Amino acid sequence: MHKGRLAILGGGESGIGAAVLGKNKGYEVFVSDFGHVQEKYKNVLIQNEIEWEEGGHSEARLLTAALCVKSPGIPDSAPIVVRMRESEIPVISEIEFGSWFTPAKLIAITGSNGKTTTAMLTHHLLKEGGLDVGLAGNIGDSFALQVVREPREYYVLEVSSFQLDGIQDFHPHISVITNITPDHLDRYENRMEYYTRSKLRIFENQTETDHFIYDLDDPVLAREIRPESMRPQAWPLSLEKPLEKGGMLNKNQIEIRTDTKLLKMNTDSLALEGLHNVKNTMAAATVAQLLGIRKETIRQSVANFQGAPHRLEKVLKIQHVQYINDSKATNVNATYYALESMKNPTVWIVGGVDKGNDYRSLLPLVREKVKAIICLGVDNTPIMEAFGNVVDLMVETYGMTEAVKIAYKIAKRGDTVLLSPACASFDLFENYEDRGDQFKAAVKSL
Repeated sequence: MHKGRLAILGGGESGIGAAVLGKNKGYEVFVSDFGHVQEKYKNVLIQNEIEWEEGGHSEARLLTAALCVKSPGIPDSAPIVVRMRESEIPVISEIEFGSWFTPAKLIAITGSNGKTTTAMLTHHLLKEGGLDVGLAGNIGDSFALQVVREPREYYVLEVSSFQLDGIQDFHPHISVITNITPDHLDRYENRMEYYTRSKLRIFENQTETDHFIYDLDDPVLAREIRPESMRPQAWPLSLEKPLEKGGMLNKNQIEIRTDTKLLKMNTDSLALEGLHNVKNTMAAATVAQLLGIRKETIRQSVANFQGAPHRLEKVLKIQHVQYINDSKATNVNATYYALESMKNPTVWIVGGVDKGNDYRSLLPLVREKVKAIICLGVDNTPIMEAFGNVVDLMVETYGMTEAVKIAYKIAKRGDTVLLSPACASFDLFENYEDRGDQFKAAVKSL
């Protein structure tokens, strides 16, 4: 490995993890954050005697690095990244860096929606099946930090397109793409094909002994994936088509065929609700089956799984009204799944930073299920324009407490109040977790 100077751009979860791993492996590490480094991360840097700066980049110093690990939040177009590449300094992501220092088998999961739930469920199945397995990437501790502190035989990694943009040799044993729908297009020059290309990099280093699982019902994947020309073995999933191998739905039975094994599960037994979660469960169960987990263990584990926080999370029932926190729905497609799984008249809280959303796909569901819309954002114009003629009642709010109080007044016995913003949270909140936590706190104080 080329030791020497390691520059780390971004002092967040992934940057700090990479810094600790780099220091442990003998690099001379320097962390540089254009903004502010949180107190908890500063403490880790101080404890590990790692040099750092915040509030700007010391360009001359950074350009002496032999290698740069970049936070997924920093775009490739950032001036410092451009200069480092011009100086022929390799700029990689933390999942790439982490993968250099572990012999573990990696299960990498990406997709526009469903990747967190699928990653959590996969980790749950493998752990219940007795494997020594960690969960990292976009969830919890960074991968690099776990490689140093909690070496495992397997890691389930939730990876974003931004993390995949920075890979070179990253080689998962099993890769999964849940779906590809427009998201983060602002980072890809508003070109869907660039975003798609990033996601498809997940299997570029896989070989014949590896596996790739994908959603055949997803139009982009159905068009892009040619199983016969791929190196890894491809396992498609479908709710619509009968398949000779992979995962399919037969009436209310999930059937998963891998080589000589057939696993059957009744959809009624799944802990997670909604058709999209049938697909997420298929993906996780296919991974488990490929890794030799017993069928009975898989069946029991999908039945007792607790879902991801902020993803269709039931908060409370107050006066026969169910409040649901789906703050993690930061794009239209995620909100589509949420609305699709609503069984009762719904008061829908929506809005935030709109990434050029096209709301048209939601119109039929809104007509059918939504009785009132509460806008929650600094600029609610796009939502007002999209749904103004579709629902009878529309209210603009600028804070979570106010939005929840209004929802409480509007909702009648048997209704559901759903926070599913379809937008990023950065206009009024720190992140989607903060938004979801504020929603839960506001509901609990009604």
